[in-house]
Amino acid sequence: MTPRAEARTPPVAEVRRFGPVQRWVHRTTAALMGVCVVTAAFLYVPELAELVGRRELVVRVHEWAGLALPVPVLAGLFSRGFRADLGRLNRFGPHDRLWLRAALRRDKRRSARPAAKFNAGQKVYAAWIAGATLVMLGTGLMMWFTHLTPIRWRTGATFVHDWLALTVGVVLAGHIGMALGDPEARRGLRTGTVSREWADREHSLWRC
Repeated sequence: MTPRAEARTPPVAEVRRFGPVQRWVHRTTAALMGVCVVTAAFLYVPELAELVGRRELVVRVHEWAGLALPVPVLAGLFSRGFRADLGRLNRFGPHDRLWLRAALRRDKRRSARPAAKFNAGQKVYAAWIAGATLVMLGTGLMMWFTHLTPIRWRTGATFVHDWLALTVGVVLAGHIGMALGDPEARRGLRTGTVSREWADREHSLWRC
């Protein structure tokens, strides 16, 4: 393309989607969650466990990564922008019900899936993963500090922890798969900005 042609090409309008704190919280939480999932796989899958000779070290890394999992979100609460995004994630409106009904019908028309800054699917995922993290933390602490609870509680905690961990792994795989299918959404989390065309198309009710 010649310089003259480049001069005639209008610049792509961009809008800020996330600030540095939101991006830091997402990256740090994703890293800690990844450590938890990988170490859990090495602890529970025999073929992987054979590759690691120091099981005690893997257990300790898993425990401390799980204990640190809420820390990025708690630190992010000092940011006004992060708190504002949490408020948006926690509020469901009539357009979110329309989005969910369209998703259940597999209606992929953009007009059938109105969304503000976060769509209903993202809100449901955020609520579910937050609840699952708290349950995993609670059951993990019961398994770690065995002297604090009776054996019946620890047995139940182990059952819940193991099966919920498997569910979290499946849900995270779906989350990553959807992210891989939307490069613009990934760019928003990587750089903080997205194109206005994408924002208007995917989040038509977002007043960016």
